[in-house]
Amino acid sequence: MIGSIATVCLAAAMASAKEGAIQCANLIYGENHTSRCFSDEFLTAVQRETTIGTERRFRAVKLESGELFQYPFVVITGEQDFRFTAKERENLKRYLTSGGFLLASAGCSNKDWDQAFRREIKTIFGDTKMRPIAMDEPLFRTVYKVKELKLWHPAEPAKLEGLEVNGKLVMVYSPHGLNDTQHTEGCCCCGGNEILNSLEVNVNILVYALLY
Repeated sequence: MIGSIATVCLAAAMASAKEGAIQCANLIYGENHTSRCFSDEFLTAVQRETTIGTERRFRAVKLESGELFQYPFVVITGEQDFRFTAKERENLKRYLTSGGFLLASAGCSNKDWDQAFRREIKTIFGDTKMRPIAMDEPLFRTVYKVKELKLWHPAEPAKLEGLEVNGKLVMVYSPHGLNDTQHTEGCCCCGGNEILNSLEVNVNILVYALLY
């Protein structure tokens, strides 16, 4: 019954997005971790470059709350080790299997956060693994033609990974920062790393989530 309610809520959110402005959320998780350093500038770019209306600021939403299911697109990021609570794991699985979409990024390419996120996804989805997203896939050309992921410190190639449920892409993950910190206040990489063309990438991901 709860799963059906979640599906209905997300369907209503998607319908509302098509008729009016889509509202996206950034997640509060692991009891007190936030995604405040993920820039919402790409929402303005979507509004500017497409016919999709967007609310230009994120709503902060607790991963464990029922409010999660009011948003068709959510983001999560961070820069340290964490663990989801049991309720957060339950909610995230229900959200992604009910039509929601998650954009996840290790802030400043933080290795501790990357390991923690991979551990949590494995705990939630078991043998369903994330797969590499090739640069010739539709996600990289929904709005902008992104030919490469440009890293601030290109010591290693950047990549995106995706999680599919029943053949549908429901999550995009970047082990490198997609935070677009040049468009945030009070946030920086502090010697870390990030994808320089993250605004274009994030625009494409949001539009892909709505179209596919």
